[in-house]
Amino acid sequence: MNMKQLVPMEVGICCQDLDALKRFYVEELGLTEINIIDVPAEKAGDTGLTVGAYRVARLQAPFGERIKLLQPETTPAAPTHTGTILERRGNAYLTFIVDDLAAMLAKLKKLGLPLLSGDELVEVRPGTFLIFLRDPEGNILEFVQYADIQAYRPDVSQES
Repeated sequence: MNMKQLVPMEVGICCQDLDALKRFYVEELGLTEINIIDVPAEKAGDTGLTVGAYRVARLQAPFGERIKLLQPETTPAAPTHTGTILERRGNAYLTFIVDDLAAMLAKLKKLGLPLLSGDELVEVRPGTFLIFLRDPEGNILEFVQYADIQAYRPDVSQES
C-alpha cells in the first residue's frame, strides 16, 4: 500500500533563535507565518523531539508547503558541516524555485549571507541556474530558476 499524503510536505528545522530565523523566512523570503505554539516538556518528551519544552513556528510557502522552525529550551548544538554540501548523508538543503534568480541573489548578497556557490549565478545545464547559501543559522538553501518551468514541473499549474 502506498502512502496517501493529504497535504503538501512539511519540513522541520531545529533552530537556536526561532524569532530571528522566522523573520528571515517571513520578511526576506516571503513565507507566511501560520502560528507559533509552545509545547510543554511533559508533552514534548513523548515525541522524541526533546526532553524539555520547545517552541514551533509554522510558516507556509505559496504552494502550501510548510517549514516548521523548532526551538528547544536547551540550546541545540551548532551544525558542524563545513565541507561541500554532499560530503555528508541526510537532509542536505531546501530548494526554492524562483522566477528572478538574479534579483534574489542581489537581495541575499545585501543580507551578507554566506554564498556557497560564489557571487554569480551558476548555470548547471542550459537554461537552469542556481545558487546555494546558508540561512542565518547555517542551514543550506538552494534557489533555482528554470528557463522553462512548465517542462520541469508540468504537474504544477503556473497561473498566478
